[in-house]
Amino acid sequence: MHFRRRIPSLTALVTLEAVLRKKSFTTAATELGVTQAAVSRQIALLEEEFGQPLFVRKHRAIEPTTACINLGATLAKSFADIAESVEAIQSRSQDVLTIGATVAFSSFWLLPRLAEFRRANPGILVRVISQDSPIALDDGEVDVAIRYGVPPFSDATVIASRGDVICPVCSPDYLRRRGDGPLGSVDEFIETDVHDRSWYSWAQWFSLTGAKLEVKPSLRFNHYTETIAAARAGQGIALGWRMLVGTFLEDGTLVRIGGGELAAEDRYNVIVPVKAKRNNARDLAAAWLTASLHG
Repeated sequence: MHFRRRIPSLTALVTLEAVLRKKSFTTAATELGVTQAAVSRQIALLEEEFGQPLFVRKHRAIEPTTACINLGATLAKSFADIAESVEAIQSRSQDVLTIGATVAFSSFWLLPRLAEFRRANPGILVRVISQDSPIALDDGEVDVAIRYGVPPFSDATVIASRGDVICPVCSPDYLRRRGDGPLGSVDEFIETDVHDRSWYSWAQWFSLTGAKLEVKPSLRFNHYTETIAAARAGQGIALGWRMLVGTFLEDGTLVRIGGGELAAEDRYNVIVPVKAKRNNARDLAAAWLTASLHG
């Protein structure tokens, strides 16, 4: 549809809407930042194009015709719709926040705390990307992320960093069934069986803690979330990253067992893309993640 051939100048229509709303050429000119003469010219152009007057000129007053009033109502609604659409686009571009993290970190640490951030920032729309494969930052999709590893990173600026400790955990029910005592070959061990060895295996755990014990895990999962779910269900003993399983230790669905503890080599890092432009939502999220990580 060649609508541009069918409608007058948008400048003239904007001028008309302002005149009708302000009920004055002079006041409309002030709002639009032009002279009263410029407003009069735009209205005159419209009247020439329509072939009829839009206002009845009276002494120190103007009175819109019926046709002018009808057109003004349409203009007011149309401009309001345009303004609303523009505001929605600007809001989406400025206030949508995308956070990236591993599946385990998102499930166990981020999601239980995310409600706090959303309550404090109701105007920000939050999107969480959870994946265990490395999250690419160069495409601009992620605003802030939590990456487990050892900085520095070539594609990211580290805002905050925190280490973790690893200890064996199980359900209270499993602990009651086995009784007290050191870990042994009769225990049921649950393994997180993945290629990424930032998830320590039981063999690494015993080697690094100096224990001489060879075990064959009776249950294996390729996601840490499943490992912990099985441990909470009483199916054996898992290696618990304290940052991740802290809520379960606090609510009593997991308990420590064996007494040993190992400091992890890698760290949780709050990062932002090197090439990212600063925006308010990202800055708020980075500050909140930093405070929460060290809280």
